[in-house]
Amino acid sequence: MLTPTTSGRFRWRIVALLFLATTINYIDRQVLSFTMTDELFRKEMLDMAPNAVLTKEATDRFKVLYGDVDAAFKFAYAIGLLIAGWLIDRIGTRRGFALGILIWSIAGVLSAFIKNITGLRWARAVLGLGESANFPSSIKTVAEWFPRNERSFANGLFNAGTNVGIILTALFAPYLILQFGWRSSFLVTGLLSFGLLILWWLTYSKPERHPNLSSDERAYIRSGQEKIPPVNVSWAQLLGYKQTWAFAVGKFLADPIWWFYMSWLPDFFNSNDAFDQTLDLKTFGVPFLIIYIVSDAGSIFFGWLSTQFMNWGWSANRARKTTMLICALCVVPILFAAQTSSLTVAIALLSLATAAHQGWSANMYTFASDLFPRNVVASVTGIGGMFGAVGGILLALLSGRIITSFGYLHMFAIASCSYLVALIIIHLILPKLEPVKAEELEQSSHWSVIGRS
Repeated sequence: MLTPTTSGRFRWRIVALLFLATTINYIDRQVLSFTMTDELFRKEMLDMAPNAVLTKEATDRFKVLYGDVDAAFKFAYAIGLLIAGWLIDRIGTRRGFALGILIWSIAGVLSAFIKNITGLRWARAVLGLGESANFPSSIKTVAEWFPRNERSFANGLFNAGTNVGIILTALFAPYLILQFGWRSSFLVTGLLSFGLLILWWLTYSKPERHPNLSSDERAYIRSGQEKIPPVNVSWAQLLGYKQTWAFAVGKFLADPIWWFYMSWLPDFFNSNDAFDQTLDLKTFGVPFLIIYIVSDAGSIFFGWLSTQFMNWGWSANRARKTTMLICALCVVPILFAAQTSSLTVAIALLSLATAAHQGWSANMYTFASDLFPRNVVASVTGIGGMFGAVGGILLALLSGRIITSFGYLHMFAIASCSYLVALIIIHLILPKLEPVKAEELEQSSHWSVIGRS
C-alpha cells in the first residue's frame, strides 16, 4: 500500500505554485489600502489641487467614497465567483485560471492611469472580476491533486499566500509611493501579475497529464479520491443541497471581516489618535509584518490541526468543527483592539484574530472538497465565495459611514461575534458533514435533463 512518504512529493510543488498565485493575487488586491493613506492620492481622487488643505470633512468624504469603491470591487468579485466557478469546472483549471490572471493583470496596470474616483471604481471592479478566479481554481486544484485526508493542510499552505501578499505589499508599496508616487504601486504590482500568467501557463497541467508526476504518486493521489461520473450540475441544483448552504453561510459571515481588515487596517493605525503612536507610509512595514506572519502561521497550523485530528481517528465532522470553534473563540478578543491605547496590544489582538480567520478559511475551503465531488468543487467554491462577497459588499457600504460617525469600536464588535454565529448556523444546517454522493449529482442532473425535455 502506498503511503505519503513512498508515493513522492511533487504534489506539494503544485501547492507552492498556488501559494505564489495567491500571494500575487493579494498584492494586487491589497495595494489600494496602503495607497489610500497617501495625501496626494486622496486629493486627486477628490479632484482637489495638490497644494489644497485636506480638511477633516474632506477626509471623511474620501473614506465614504473609498467604502463605495471597495463595494464595487466586491460586487464584481461576487459576480465573477459565480462565473469563474462555472467556467473552471467546464474548461479546466489551467485555462480558466489563466483567463482570470490576464483580466486582473490588465486591471492592475490600468489602475496606474486613473484620474478620479470614478476611474478607480471601474478599475477595481474589473480587478475583482479577474481575481475571482483565484480561489475556485486553487480549491479545485487541491481537490484534483490531493487525497481527502491531506486537503485541509494543502489548503492552509496555499491560503497562507494571502498573508504573504499583504506583508510584501506593506513592505514595498509604501516605498514605491514615497519614492515614485502612488501610480507606481499599481503599475509594478500589475506587471508582476503578467509574470505569474506566463509561469502558470508554462508549468501547470492536471495530474493525469503532468510529465513530472511519478506513477506511484499519481496512484496515491487517486487512492484517496472519490470516483466521479462526468455530469454537469447547475447552480440551481447545487443550491438545493444543504451542504451548499452550510458552506455559503460560513463564507457570508466570515469573509466580510477579512475584507474589512484588508481595506481598513492601514487607516485604523494611521488615524487612531488614542494610540501611544500612530503609523504612516514610513512605519507600516513592521506591524503588518508581525500581524500577517502570525496570520500565516494560523493558516498553516489550523489546517494542520484539523488534519491531525483526523489522523487520530476523529471524523471529518468533529475535526473540522472543533478546529473552527477554536478559531471562532480566538477572534472574540478583537473587540478590545479599538479600546486600547497601546499599539502593541492592538497589534497582538489583530494578529490573533487574523490567524484565527485564516485557520477558519482553510477549513471552510476544505468543506467544498469534503462535501462535494471534485467535478463541482469550483462551482461550489464560487457560490460560497459569492455569498462571502455579498456580505463584503454590505459591510463595505456601511464601513466608511460607521467609522466616520462612531469610530472603529462598532466594526470590531461585529468582527468579534461573526464566526461564532456562523458556526452555530452551520451546525444547525448540517449537524454532520455528510458528503453529497456522486450518484446523487448524477441522478439530479438526469432528472434536470428530463425536466427540460
